[in-house]
Amino acid sequence: MQFSYKRYLGPRGDIERPVIPITLRNLHQPLAPAIGYHGLVDSGSDRCIFSSQVAELLDIDLTATDAVVHVAGVVAGERRPIYLHPIGIEVGDAGGPVVETLVGFMPDFSQSGQALLGRRGFFDQFSFVKFKDVDGLLEIGALRRKL
Repeated sequence: MQFSYKRYLGPRGDIERPVIPITLRNLHQPLAPAIGYHGLVDSGSDRCIFSSQVAELLDIDLTATDAVVHVAGVVAGERRPIYLHPIGIEVGDAGGPVVETLVGFMPDFSQSGQALLGRRGFFDQFSFVKFKDVDGLLEIGALRRKL
């Protein structure tokens, strides 16, 4: 799969980022609505992180999990909890591959309208993820086979 970087207005001019369209599904509630969203493919992020508002839209009870980890770097100088829940992520437009993975929902995460798609939960699901900054392209390989 190949995606063009998206152009955003920054404080020092335009910047291009590897932001891709995704569709999110609650794996435990198949009747809950699917949510169209965008994800920043971020090689510096250890995990996939979404706003807690996305959990609410997916009908996920944010704190109804024993899987809570604390992450640093998302909010400068502070460690914050993320609540881990399994979701389905369809990559790209309709008909793209679907990844069933564990993601974190963070109450204090930016409401910018995009998630962080990180190394654990996204990168590790594919044979490769390649940033072609000079061309403004992101390439994602085939889904990895589960053992």
